[in-house]
Amino acid sequence: MQGAIARLCVVVAAAILNHPSLFPHENTTLPDQDEELIARMREHEARLEMEKAKLEKELSQMDSKQEETSLQEGYSWYFWSTVSFIIFFTIEMCRVDLADGEVRQVEEEEVFSESGSINPRMMVLDKDILSNFCDKCTYTSAHENWRVREFVEGFADDLLESLRSVCNRDTDMEVGDFVGIGSMFESWKFCKPLTCDLIVPFSPPDPHSFQYHLWCSSSSDITPDMQGCGKIKVTTPGENSGGCLCGSANLGEDMLCLLHGRNDTPKVSLSPDELLCSRDTNCLAKDQVMKWFQISVTKAWGRISHKYDFDVTFRSLDAAGALKIRFPSGKIIVMNIIPVVQLEDTDAYFVSHFPSDVDSFPDPYWPLSVAVYERNLLKHFSKRLPKHSCHLHCLQIVTFLHKKQSGLTGKSALTNYHLKTALLHLLLSKKTITWSIESMQHRVQDLLSFVQRSLQEKRLNHVMFGNTKVPEEVQVPEMIRRAEPINLFRTLVLQRELYAATVRHFQEMLRNAPVLIQEYTPYLSNGGLHHSLDESL
Repeated sequence: MQGAIARLCVVVAAAILNHPSLFPHENTTLPDQDEELIARMREHEARLEMEKAKLEKELSQMDSKQEETSLQEGYSWYFWSTVSFIIFFTIEMCRVDLADGEVRQVEEEEVFSESGSINPRMMVLDKDILSNFCDKCTYTSAHENWRVREFVEGFADDLLESLRSVCNRDTDMEVGDFVGIGSMFESWKFCKPLTCDLIVPFSPPDPHSFQYHLWCSSSSDITPDMQGCGKIKVTTPGENSGGCLCGSANLGEDMLCLLHGRNDTPKVSLSPDELLCSRDTNCLAKDQVMKWFQISVTKAWGRISHKYDFDVTFRSLDAAGALKIRFPSGKIIVMNIIPVVQLEDTDAYFVSHFPSDVDSFPDPYWPLSVAVYERNLLKHFSKRLPKHSCHLHCLQIVTFLHKKQSGLTGKSALTNYHLKTALLHLLLSKKTITWSIESMQHRVQDLLSFVQRSLQEKRLNHVMFGNTKVPEEVQVPEMIRRAEPINLFRTLVLQRELYAATVRHFQEMLRNAPVLIQEYTPYLSNGGLHHSLDESL
C-alpha cells in the first residue's frame, strides 16, 4: 500500500516538472527541426500513461479488497453479536430456572415447616406397647379373617355361578373364577369394616376376542398422563384375518357356507353396543362394563337370596359389585367384586375401577393392576424372613395410624396402597435379618421416614413397573419389568393444595402416633387390651 502511494507521488512530480504548460511562454517554442526531442517527450508521456493505468488498476483492486474485508468484518460482527446474545439469553434462562427451583424448594420446605415437620426417627414408640398391640392384631384378627375369607369365597362362588346362569352365553360376556387380592388375602387387614377385594375376569362371547394396547408398547398412542393404562379393542371375526364370513353376518336360511356344514351353527358377530364398547368405536368401555355387571349381579342375587339369612345392598352405584353384607347380629362384611380383563396369559389385569382409587381414568383407558404379583412378592418374603418377622406388623401399625388420623382430619391423597408400596420398597432394599420382631420399633420408623421422604420428593415409584430388584421367582412379565417407572404421587406434583393437605395430614399423624397407639392399648396389665381394641378397630 505504501509503495503504491510513493510511486504515485513520483509520477505526479515528474508530470508537473515536465509538463510544457509550466514553462514561460518565451521558453515554450522549440525549433521545428528538433524532432528527436519531441519524440522523446512523446515516449515519456506514453510511459506516464501506462504507469497511471497500472496505478489505477492497483487502487481499484485495493478498494475491492477493502470492501470484502469490511463485509467480512461486518458478518463477523453480526455473528459474534448473535452468539453473545444467545449466551446471554441462556444464562438468564438458567438463572430463572434456578430461581424457580429455589422458589419451589422453599415453598415445599415452607409446607413442611408450616405443618411442623417431625423426624420419624425421633419419635418415641414404646417397644412393649407396640408388641402387645401387634399381638392383639395378629391373634384375634387372624382367626376372624380366616373365617371371613372362608365365608366370602363360598358366597362369591355361589353368586358367580348364579350370574353365569342369568347371562346369555351367545351375547353376554363370559365370567371366569374370582381371584382374591388386597389386605384381607395378604394377611395384614385388621381394621373394621372387614373388606374383601375380589377380581373377576371376563371375556367376550365367541367368536370375538380382545386386543390389548399398552402405554409402554413401541406403537402406543397413549399420552404420558395415562401412564399405567391401556386400551382394550374388541375384534370381530375376519377383521384381522381372512376367516370365513359366515361367522360375521347372518346369511339367511337359503345361503349355504361351503366351508361349514348345516350342523355347524355359525355365530353372528355383535354390534359394538352389545359388546360394551364406547360409542362409534370398538374399544371396551368401563362404564358399559360396570353397568352390565351391576345388572347381572343384581339378577344373580335375586335368584339365590332365599338361601341366605342376611341382606345384601350396593354401597355405591358408581362401583359395580361394591356389596355390603349385613347379618342379623349387626356384623358387616364389605365385598368389592371387580370386573377385570386378563392381560394375555399373565396375572396382570385391566381393572374397571379401584375401590379406594384417588385417580380416575376416563374411557377407554383401563388401569393395569399387578396386585397378584404384589401378593406373590409378600409370600416370597414371608418364606425368607426370620420367624415371627415384623414386616406385616409394621404395615398394620402404620395403616392403623393413617385410618385414625383420617377420622380426625378427613381423607387425603395418602392411601393404604401407598403405605404398602413403601413397605415393599424397604423389603427389597434391606437385609432379611433386619426384620426380626425385636427390630419392629426401628422398622416402623424406617417405614414412616420412607413415606416422608417420598412426600418431600413428590415421588413414590410403583414397586413392580421398571423395578429390576424384584426377584425372578415372582415371575413378573418382562413387559412390566422393562417399563418406565410409574410415580404414584404424580397427582401431588400438579395439585399444590392437595399436596399441602396431604403433608399436613401425614405430619399430624406423626405427631399423634404415640398418643394414638397408647390410647388404644391402655389396659396391658389387667387384660383390658382386647376390649379396647375390639371397640376401636
